[in-house]
Amino acid sequence: MSTSNVDRPLQPGDLAPNIVLDAISREGKIALDDFRGRSPLLIGLFRGLHCPFCRRHVAAMAQLNPALREKGVQSLAVVNTPVERARLYFRYHPIPGLLAASDPVRASHRAFGLPEVGADAVMAILIDLPGELPEPMGVVEMDEFLNKKEGYDVTQADRQMMTSDQEQLVGQFLIDREGIVRWTFTEVLESGLQTFKTPNPEELMSAASQVAH
Repeated sequence: MSTSNVDRPLQPGDLAPNIVLDAISREGKIALDDFRGRSPLLIGLFRGLHCPFCRRHVAAMAQLNPALREKGVQSLAVVNTPVERARLYFRYHPIPGLLAASDPVRASHRAFGLPEVGADAVMAILIDLPGELPEPMGVVEMDEFLNKKEGYDVTQADRQMMTSDQEQLVGQFLIDREGIVRWTFTEVLESGLQTFKTPNPEELMSAASQVAH
């Protein structure tokens, strides 16, 4: 994998790195260079599937994928879940037409400049989601509650991804045919900001319309 780590999330105008990852949605590898000169790409870089909101990020990408494909934009969801575990999950929760790749070592996240934050900072956050949670909860408590509510069975492979003392923040990047980042959405781990939120679909589709030309 030919990448270099950056000290801030990539911004519009930056050149996206090439990353090569194990494909989940098919056999073999997926490389960002495969799309250059061929089509724009929306790449979502998420935590593992043990994270309830990352599962929702992937589902939201799958829902928007047909409209993006109509504009000629490909989509790729990357999760910090070992490839065999991820394939098992998507066998029972299909994402038709959406490319997905596994990156348990978070190399792609570092290459795009997405930060990790310490466990202490994570534990200090209270998440208030009326309708989702019965009361404001800490991140770990919230994950446990939602995983149980949604019937997600945490496996040993998931637990290995959860043992890190650093929490990975997530982001999405829209890249044009030349490999230049044109739009971004990055998570901010603070109450009331973009923690666990998905991008505004209208904003994303507007950006996609621009790169499709």
